[in-house]
Amino acid sequence: MPSNLAGQAHVRHFLKDDDLSPAEQAQVLDLAETVKKDRYGYRPFEGPQTVAVLFDKHSTRTRISFAVGIGELGGLPLILDAGSSQMGRGESIEDTARILERQVGAIVWRTSGQERIEAMASASSVPVVNALTDEFHPCQILADLQTVREHFGRTAGITLAYFGDGANNMAHSYLLGGAVAGMHVRVAAPAGYLPDPEILRRAGEVAAQTGGSVAVLADPAEAAAGADVLATDTWVSMGQEGKEQRIADLMPYQVNAALVSRAAPGAVVLHCLPAYRDLEISAEVLDGPQSLVWDQAENRLHAQKALLYWLVAVAGRDAPPDAGPGSGSSGDGSWRDGSLDGASAGGDPEGGEASGGGESP
Repeated sequence: MPSNLAGQAHVRHFLKDDDLSPAEQAQVLDLAETVKKDRYGYRPFEGPQTVAVLFDKHSTRTRISFAVGIGELGGLPLILDAGSSQMGRGESIEDTARILERQVGAIVWRTSGQERIEAMASASSVPVVNALTDEFHPCQILADLQTVREHFGRTAGITLAYFGDGANNMAHSYLLGGAVAGMHVRVAAPAGYLPDPEILRRAGEVAAQTGGSVAVLADPAEAAAGADVLATDTWVSMGQEGKEQRIADLMPYQVNAALVSRAAPGAVVLHCLPAYRDLEISAEVLDGPQSLVWDQAENRLHAQKALLYWLVAVAGRDAPPDAGPGSGSSGDGSWRDGSLDGASAGGDPEGGEASGGGESP
């Protein structure tokens, strides 16, 4: 396997789920399957090269999986918390990127606003990876897609229903990443917790190209009916206020045995963790036979290793030679600029479907 970054022609970043085209996403997932079987056979950071892993927020799975994964890729993880760096005291994101790019092979960042990681990528000549922002959680979705493929043998045509806060980063990434994977994605959420209309529109546009679909539904029972995968996330994220009101609003969307019984025979359950038993998901379901949450958590390691390997050792080899630093956040031109020939799908954020091919029953 390649053991260094020599010859990388064009930097690519992974800032949101549709920064990978359908073919590229499938390539990363294929690689994740291979990397899982051969954990020490891919060494793009051999040397070791250092990979900066920055955290503005607390983390367990992200911190562990990136630190372990970078080591298994032959590299050295440099873990930095915002409070222990000058960036936490006002140094600009762009200046930080310019310092890091001269000393590390890639930058991974768990931060707040999406504009922050986009600013980092704009100034970086090494790949920047979104380890979570308020808007998207694309590395988690890669792990979830790997888990779905392991169980069902495919992602295309699979119906995934997400329950709870439809305005959070997991709902947004399920919509975009699931659409890229050709899935039928349903988001069940009450008024006041609906996905960003622009993200829903973009997901519908992508789904029109991949044969998938996206839908936002108010009725959790309708969303669960016949679904292959049921997914949820914590209802109260770090720094959010109004915990009691949020719980009251979202309790009808709890993933419990009654809801699971409406899904397809053999349906499975995902939760990105941490889980709060008997709030967003019942203990009976989380710890039950249909739960894949521990496989899902492990697959963060393998999917992220595959992504990093792909970014530094595979992507951009055939890119134009004049492509400059920070210019390659996504794939071919039509994918990058958000315009897909022949795609004109929309979605009503109050409910309904955005799809070119229709949702499977």
